[in-house]
This record gives sequence, structure tokens and C-alpha cells, in this order.
Amino acid sequence: MKYYPVYIDIANERCVVVGGGDVAERKVMRLIDSGAHVSVVSRTLTSTLEKMKKEGKIDHIEADYDDDSLNGAFLVIGATDRDDVNAKIFRDGRAKGCLVNIVDDPDNCNVILPSLFRRGDLSIAISTGGKSPALAKKLRQDMEQLFGPEYETLLMIMGKLREKIVMKGRSSDENRQLFESVIHSDILHHIKEKNWKRVKKIIHDITGEEIEVDE
Repeated sequence: MKYYPVYIDIANERCVVVGGGDVAERKVMRLIDSGAHVSVVSRTLTSTLEKMKKEGKIDHIEADYDDDSLNGAFLVIGATDRDDVNAKIFRDGRAKGCLVNIVDDPDNCNVILPSLFRRGDLSIAISTGGKSPALAKKLRQDMEQLFGPEYETLLMIMGKLREKIVMKGRSSDENRQLFESVIHSDILHHIKEKNWKRVKKIIHDITGEEIEVDE
């Protein structure tokens, strides 16, 4: 199967996680980080999920799985240890028009969740089409070594620069050339070395703009 890669805004959407163990906990944490309203369906919860429940960060449906718990859900994640329950979650979710992911069971998914690497607003998603989550995890770990915190800083700078340059009313081609000139300069090296004076000079020499950076 060829999956269509896409980033989805799930802020304020109802997302349901069926299962209350360690795997479910990891899925819940990512959903919360993305601003979702999360409901967990399970008789029991990990200590972390129990704490989140008490803090009002998640809703808890303390019951065995029932398809009514999926009503109004945008995304459903099945993280139970029972194949028959997971298969029913997939069937029910599809019938209700939900996006459904069953952990480690790509045949019972209409969406798969990639291994995700983040540096601030920079995110890189890695997928093996469900064939090898272990390889996806290794690639993510490799990227953690390859892309250091300097990339997060560069992205922050480029965001500020974009706001200023776009306001000048130049053509999109002119803007693109300026952005690419900054990116392809040695600015990343100087960010890594925390040579902020040089960073500012590169930006000014290329774009004529002054950008405040953390010193």
C-alpha cells in the first residue's frame, strides 16, 4: 500500500485511545502535545495516565471497549493486547468515518503513525509503511545525532526573517532567492558556534534585514 504523507491539525479535535498501558500512554502524550482532546477507554491506567486524568488533561472512560466511545471522534488509536478487540475498533472506526490506527497492525489501519523527530517547530516524520517500526526508530535516533539544536534556532530565525521579507512586497521568486541564499550560506555553522555577531551580519549582507537572535 502506498500511503499519502500528510500533517493534520488535530488541535481541539476529539481523539480516542483504547487501552491504558505503556503503549497507550505514549500515544496519548503525542496527541496531547498536538493539542487534541483525548479520551482514554480502559478499565485501568498507567500511573502517568492516572495523574493526567486527575489534572484534567484527559477524559477517562473506565469501561471495556464499546463502539459508542468512538462517537464524535476524529482519530482513534487501538492499543489493546487483544487482536479481536483491535479488529473491532478498526471496523467500528471506519464505519463512523474516523481515522483509525491500530498499533503494530498496519492491516487494520487507514492511517499509520510515523516515528517523529522534533527540534522545536522542525519535525521530520519517518515511515516504513508499517513494515519495520524498528527501522523507523533507528532512523529517528540517527537524525537526533545529525540534526542538532542549531536547526531549531535556524528555523526560528528563518521564521522571523520570512515575516519581514514578505512584507516588502517583492515577487515570490525574489523572496525565494533570498531565503535560499541564507540557508545555503555558512549561517548554520555560526549558529552552532554561537557566533551571533556573524549570524546577524550574514542575514544583513544577504537580505538587508536586522534580526534579533538569542545571544
